[in-house]
Amino acid sequence: MRRVATASHPAEHDHNRRPGQNSEMPRSQERSRGSSRWPLAAGLAAGVALDALLGDPRRGHPVAAFGAAAGALESRTYADSRLRGAAHATACVLAAAAPAVLLQRRTRGRPPLELAAAALATWAVTGARSLHHEAERTLVPLTEDDLESARKLLPNLCGRDPEGLDGGEIVRAVIESVAENTSDAIVAPLLWGAVAGLPGLAAYRAVNTLDAMVGYRSPRYLRFGWASARLDDAANWIPARVTAALTIAVAPLAIPRGSRSATAALRTVLRDGGRHPSPNAGRCEAAFAGALGVRLGGTNVYEGVTEARPGLGEGRAPEPHDARRAIRLSRAVTVAATALAVLIALVRPRR
Repeated sequence: MRRVATASHPAEHDHNRRPGQNSEMPRSQERSRGSSRWPLAAGLAAGVALDALLGDPRRGHPVAAFGAAAGALESRTYADSRLRGAAHATACVLAAAAPAVLLQRRTRGRPPLELAAAALATWAVTGARSLHHEAERTLVPLTEDDLESARKLLPNLCGRDPEGLDGGEIVRAVIESVAENTSDAIVAPLLWGAVAGLPGLAAYRAVNTLDAMVGYRSPRYLRFGWASARLDDAANWIPARVTAALTIAVAPLAIPRGSRSATAALRTVLRDGGRHPSPNAGRCEAAFAGALGVRLGGTNVYEGVTEARPGLGEGRAPEPHDARRAIRLSRAVTVAATALAVLIALVRPRR
């Protein structure tokens, strides 16, 4: 038991204390300040709510600003070299993470500021509303047999070349993009934010944006984009599998097929998830294919490079109404991922 200082019994002398410094109260206050977890948890939930209500800002989006800066740096640093590409990726990720580290330190111990910073950062790096909106926009022309308009809208959703795609291929592209981006744009940033705070949110979005910019297997980026692509694979390894698990869990609620949707999703992930060329996208797409009862996969073209993807699922070819069910399923996963991120933020150790 600690002895209380009195006139007759002074407290033990602290040789590490500077003159005039109280050795007990600052430590107690530091423990109290460091143990507060709820502002991050509340900020993550508030950021998802802001995204659902407002969507992405039309001007001054920080992710767009990062992309512009990364593109400008690429024009100066590009070379057909893995080493040069790794340096480019490192510089870009550090440039995004450093301000987040500083902001997190400056707001620590101030719950209202911590909550506001986490909410704004989460709003900036997640994209559920934009994902679902662009998917729905692409489907509208298909109901009117307007393939040309659907092809023009598809690049807003995914990177594959739209020329020559028929209605069925566009529907498949929408479902696959919704499945993959449910992880990339929703689940992954929430998980990284829950375990690493503001730096996790900023660094993940930088990595994922770089992969979208230079992580292609085209002649220009095969070497230069190698490091960005591998970083993205590593950053999404756990989130992609969490996305598949959440898809399986919420499928009976989101898809009117009863418990069969969850069973089929689990079976498809276990059987087909590892067949995809991507170590992560296959899990998400397989889960959606099984839950929806459709078959995904096929031939895709990216910047003139043709890729043959194996089949995922054993159902029929997808139709437009299946893509709308995929959007509904993605919304359910968003809710579940938000709850999971809040729980992780509340229970994780914090210095």
